This record gives sequence, C-alpha cells and structure tokens, in this order.
Amino acid sequence: MDSSQINSLKFSADPSLVEDIARQAPKAREGHYDELRGHSNALLPHWQLFFQELGPSGLSDLDQRTLELNRQVRDNGITYNVYADEFGPQRPWSVDLFPLIITPKSWQEIQSGILQRAKLLESIIKDVYGPQNLLKENLVPPALVYGHPGYLRSMYGANFDSRKHLHIIAFDLARTPEGKWSVLSQRTQAPSGLGYLLENRNLIARQFPKAYERMNIAPLASTYRDLIDALKQESPAGTNAHIALLTPGPYNETYFEHAYLARYLGLTLVEGGDLTVRDQRLYLKTVRGLAPVDILLKRVDDEFLDPLELRTDSTLGVPGLLQVIRAGNVVMANAPGSAFLESPALLGFLPGISERLLGEKIQLPAMDTWWCGERAALDSAIPNLRNSAIKPTYPNGDGHQTYESTLGLDLSQAHLDEWVGKITRQPDEHTVQTYIPLAKMPTWLNALNVNDPSLIEPRSYMLRVFALSDESGGWQVLPGGLARIASDDSGIASMQRGGSSADVWVQGNTTEPLLETHPHQEANKDHILRKRIVTSRAAENLYWFGRYTERSENILRLAKLYLENINSEYTPSHSLWVWLEHLCNQYGLVPEGVPSNFSQGDTRHRVFERTLINSLSMTENVTSVGFNLNAMKRTASTVRERLSIEQWSTINHCIEEFQQDCHKAIFNNDFSSTLAIDALKRASISLAAITGAQTDRMTRDDGWQLLSIGRHIERLSFLTTVLDSAIRMGLLYNPNTDSSGYTALLNLFDSTITFQAQHQQSREIAPLVSLLVLDDENPRSLAWVTKALRARLSKLAGTQRNNPDELTRSVSNPQEYDLYNLSCTDAFGNFMNLTNCLSAVSQSAWHVSDEISARYFNLIHKSDYSVQL
Repeated sequence: MDSSQINSLKFSADPSLVEDIARQAPKAREGHYDELRGHSNALLPHWQLFFQELGPSGLSDLDQRTLELNRQVRDNGITYNVYADEFGPQRPWSVDLFPLIITPKSWQEIQSGILQRAKLLESIIKDVYGPQNLLKENLVPPALVYGHPGYLRSMYGANFDSRKHLHIIAFDLARTPEGKWSVLSQRTQAPSGLGYLLENRNLIARQFPKAYERMNIAPLASTYRDLIDALKQESPAGTNAHIALLTPGPYNETYFEHAYLARYLGLTLVEGGDLTVRDQRLYLKTVRGLAPVDILLKRVDDEFLDPLELRTDSTLGVPGLLQVIRAGNVVMANAPGSAFLESPALLGFLPGISERLLGEKIQLPAMDTWWCGERAALDSAIPNLRNSAIKPTYPNGDGHQTYESTLGLDLSQAHLDEWVGKITRQPDEHTVQTYIPLAKMPTWLNALNVNDPSLIEPRSYMLRVFALSDESGGWQVLPGGLARIASDDSGIASMQRGGSSADVWVQGNTTEPLLETHPHQEANKDHILRKRIVTSRAAENLYWFGRYTERSENILRLAKLYLENINSEYTPSHSLWVWLEHLCNQYGLVPEGVPSNFSQGDTRHRVFERTLINSLSMTENVTSVGFNLNAMKRTASTVRERLSIEQWSTINHCIEEFQQDCHKAIFNNDFSSTLAIDALKRASISLAAITGAQTDRMTRDDGWQLLSIGRHIERLSFLTTVLDSAIRMGLLYNPNTDSSGYTALLNLFDSTITFQAQHQQSREIAPLVSLLVLDDENPRSLAWVTKALRARLSKLAGTQRNNPDELTRSVSNPQEYDLYNLSCTDAFGNFMNLTNCLSAVSQSAWHVSDEISARYFNLIHKSDYSVQL
C-alpha cells in the first residue's frame, strides 16, 4: 500500500489527533532516522492511518491497553531469563505497545537483500565443507574458517547430497540516518526469536484489531508451515517424518520459545537425554520403545551437540549424533558447523564472495567492516576507531579473547589508546565495524490515562528478520520480524541488557485484506495416523506433576483442618490434637522440633500454630503447601508444551496469590489464622481448576495415563496413612462420645457431604468404613481409587480389564474384605482387619510406583529395548 492509497482511505476519527501527535510527540535526535516522521515534520502516512484507527478515545486508553498487554504476557507465561534459576523468579517478556510498521517499498528492499544473502551463506557453507574453492582462491582468509571454534573439521565431507546445511537464518538490521537498511550481524547456529515474534503478533494485533485489518498486515502462519513442509521434503520419510525440537531444557533463557514453537508447530520437544543413537540412526526414548527421529530442529549450540566428538563435558547433546548427520540419516536445522558464518569479520568479505559464487553484487549492504588480521584493513580501521564498534572476531574459547562489543564514542582518549594497543598486538582477534546511530521508533510511556502525545517517546531499535527454507528448495523471508528496543540511550538494543521488543508489521501492496492461501493438496494415501509420542522424561515429569498436584491438595486440606480446629469455638479433644499435630509433623508442615501447643499446658503462645502459618509458603526446610505448589510448577514447566495457556496461567496465579495471601497473614496481622485459612481456601479453589484442566484439557495418551496414575498413587498413600494413624492413635475408640476425630476423617477424605447424604448424623464405625474404604462410587474412597488405578495401568499396558497384566493385578482391592470384619475389633479393641487392609493397599501402591519408575522412566526392564516401526 503506497502513500496515495493510504491517503485515499477515509479515516475513522478526527484527523486532529494526528496533527497533535505530529506537533507534540518528541522527534528523534539529530543523526537518527525517525520512524514516525521520516525526514519531515508530519507523520508518515502509515503512522497517520495507525493512529486514526485508535478510534474516538485516541491516546487516552493506551494505558489501559498497556495494562491488558502486560496481563496477557503474565497469563500466557511468556518469559525471557538471562540467568535462569530453578527457584528464582522468571522475568516476564517485555513487549512495547506500538508495532514497528514497514511499508511495502521498504520491505521489498529488505526481502530481496535477505533472499540473496541466505542463498549466499548456504553456498559458502557448502563450499567450506566441500571443495573449499573460496579458501583456495583466497576469497576467505583461512584464519576465519580454520581458526574459528565454530568450524567443525569432523563435518568436512559429510553426506548432504542435495540437502541444505541451513534452514533458518536470522539477520540483524539497522536503519541508517538516510533511511536505508544495513546488515549488522547474522545468526546461523541456533537463532532465536521465531517464537517470540509470533507471540508478539498475537498480543499486539489483539490490541489494535482495526488498524491491523485496515493496514493489510502480512500474516505469518503460512511461512512456518512452508518451513515444516520444506524439512519434510528433504527427509526420506516425507510427510510422515517425525520432527523433534532439541532444547537445552527448562532453565535455558529462551525455554518459553522452545515450548511455544513445539506446541505451535506440533513437534516433539526433547532434551539430549531423551535421544539415543543406534546403528547410525537417531531415536527417541519413549514409554513404548525407541521411536525414530527423522528431522531435528536444534536450539543447542554446536559445541554441546555430541560429547563423543565435541565438548566431552556436555550433558545437553547426544553421543554419536554427528555420525548420524554425516551418514545422512537425519535432517538437522541447522547442520552443525555453521557458527563461523556468525563472525562479524566475515561481513567484509561477502561482497567479493557474492560476485564469485552468485555472479551478483550484494543488494543489501552491511556496515563497513574491517577484520584487523589483514594489514590493509588494520591500517584503515585504526583511524576510524572513534566512530566504530570494536567486536571480537571469535567467540570465547580455544584460546581466543572475549570481551563485550565496545563503542569508540563511549571511550576516553586514554581508553581509546589502550584499545589501539590491544588491536595492534592481536589484530586477528578484533573486528572493527562502522557505527551508525540506530533509528528510533515510537514507544508509549504508561502515564495513567493521560491523553498526551508527548508520552510517545522515540527509542533506538534493531530489527531481526528471518530467512526460512521453502518447499522449492529455495528461501522465503518471514513477512515480519522481531524489533529489539534499547532500554536507554546507550545505542545497544539487547534483551539481555533489559531492552524491550516490538511486533513488526509488514504492509501489503494492496488495499484488499491479505488472506493466507492454502494450495490444494491431494490426500496422501501413505499417511500414517500417529499418536502423540511420550518421551520417558516427559512421562516421568507428568507422573510427578500428578503426584505433586494431589499432594498439594492433601496437605492444604490438612493445614486448613488444623487451623480451623484450633480456632474453633469448641476445644479439640486431646486425641484429635495429638493426631493432627502428628500428621503435620509427618508431612513436613512445620520444621522438626516445634513444641506442641499443649506441650506445657499453656496455649497462649501457640508456637505450633504460628510456626505452621509461617511455614505455609516456605520452599525450604519444610514440605508445606508452598514447597509442593512450587514442585508442581517445576514439573509442569518441563512439559509446558503439553499444557494449555490457561492451565499454565492458573498454576502461576495459584502460587502468586498464595504467596501474597500468606504474606498478609504473617506480617500484617501477626500470624492471623483467619487470613491463613482464607489463603488456603483460595488456593484450594485454584487447585480445583488445575485438577479440572488435567482431567478435561489433556489428551488421554500415555502421558496423561501416567499423570493420573501419579495422582491415584499419591491419594492412596495419603488416605491410607491418615486412616491408619487415626486408628492407631485411638481417634475412633468411642466416636459416639467424641465425634471430633470422626468428623475430621471425613473432612480429610473430602467426603463430608456424601456421608451426611447417605448416613445423616450417624457416628457408627461401619458407615464410615463403608464410605471411606469400600464404596467404589466415592472418588475419595480406597475402593474407587484402586479401581481407577487398575484401569489406568491396564490402559497403559494395553491389556483388557478382564485380562490384566501382572502389575495391574498387584494393586490390592479393599473390596476383597468384608465390611463386618473391617468394622469389628479384636479382643484388645484393635481394628486389626482394617489396619491389615490399609497396609496391603498402601504397600501395593508403593510397589506400583517402583515398578512404574523401573519400567517407563529408568527402563531397567528394557534391556532389549524395541524400536517402533
């Protein structure tokens, strides 16, 4: 859409808003290109259209949109962690309210240049790992290839046939003061941003739907589909190829993006330990055996990929993986050995290489770059050092220096002289690149709903765009990108330095809405119906996700019961008091050695109660509610690609609200039991939502079966322990006289309403045993839980219920016991039959737990681990 087309459209609001913004919004400082105005005082036509589509409210509701945007980021769990910490807080992703808008003419300049550069880089890497004509003809200094840690000699001569080395390339661009685009760097090893930019699009398009529609912004989804189709086309498995995404794990700074892309593209998210090599083929360890992997998208740096041939201390890779690649048995995006292409020094040699390999001049220039390892370049670089950026030629390692990129403008004369000395002594370690002030794009300053154009602040940015493989064997440029905004006037746009990001809107060339096209495809007769693969690691984490969810519910109910009883208008009986404190100690709700509230016959200090309240949200030294909620979150984070956004958001909200509520109970009201009980009630509601999501929002595959098995094993363990301890501590000795223990048991079994509906106010033992032990319609009874556990085990083993496997048969069935015998006492007043039943059920649950771990997680019983066909 050109300027005349934009001006011909009828704006939907009074153009005075545009005039106010043009008059009052600060201009970019001299020397910086102004994205809002260009080289004039008036707003550029595409920004005029954007602001006109804000509607009658103008700028006054932008603060509200910002709050909504930030809330959506939190709800979606979008994070970027510079230093990921298992127990530390995750840093929310930062995205600005305004998008960066690129006109069709400007995008054409970018697109044609990026397509050429992608083709060029693929030609370079094929030559370097093949005939090496560039090295023989001195078009590339050998030091920039052989001396670079990213050049892998073990990949020389690898069998790639007609396949590509590169499938995803990121280019960082800057806009010159004249408004032209220039390349600053390129990323080929494991470029990040494809997931974040897609999430940015979802967030910002939702905030400005009218502008997004009127401006005919190019969609993104088809480019991702084309990438997957291109990868499958290179694989012998074709459309049935199994694709996995290799991640360093949940503590990586961009793990959110890995999980997001895996979920969005339908890939299996794997870590190095999930994979193994057999007979030069790559396989995935699953609960059903070894599943072949045909295509691997990697988000792990090359040096960590294979501990046999690269870094021996790596736990992120797969032993033997490079041999699989050399044998041509897996398509890797991107192939190992491309990191030397990322050296800034190479940029200065690309124009000559392009003419040699492509017969074309470079269309999209890079900033003037000098590798100081050449004498002529060194002599040219030193006089320009003041107006340049000094960058390391090589990454850290293998004896090379490492330092942060430094701007000459920021250096005093003394420090500049020091750099001249360093560069002169070790010239090959340094690359000098001309510095240009980064262009500035408009950003919004949140200021409490003030309709003030001066709150539009220009900030420096860099643009990252992506070239992706297409089905034709060529390249396509994703019609969008990731704008990284500097946090200050340093001129460095980096997320690791606290910067922000922005969505990138590429306008179409027509005033008609841009719709994604879907070419007609014939049905594939050879298409295989696949079930979702469950890795052994994912299975184990799902199992513990279920256990920690159930455990959190159980101990939350226990803590709430204790606080309600101690603050009841009726003084709890001594036996109930001792029993509850025993359970609180057993399940770690308080640290060891805390004196009982009645230890000295004085309840005024209530040390046990205050300690329990203080420990509720703690994650160390106790295993109270906070500890288990965080353990639940950690296990969920490792299988995040399997969880809906709503489910993950609910988990985060549950923990955040519980911590805030406990903080109020501890500090604002001096260990208030009332506030603590309220905190537990709110957390209980959130846990009910989490449980509901587990039940109704997850596919019933092997992973879900194991999640459910984990919950049922944890429930059996808790309920049998609670009932057994109540019996042994005399809580049911004479319930008609003292019914407090009877009532407390019903509470912990979450069966009070059901009991009252069936047995009204009865306090006999037989009705209690019938409901809590033998009733197979009560989901909190032992009979129902064991029945459900057997059903899950049978489904997992693939056996019929009338012909169960050995593990399923090992689950003890309480219904094998007679109600009369379970309710009777022996000559000494002991419920021996009931305690024997509880012991059998508990032991069978732990036996199943051990066998599950051995069979599906540790693979102890699979010495002849089979390969799935």
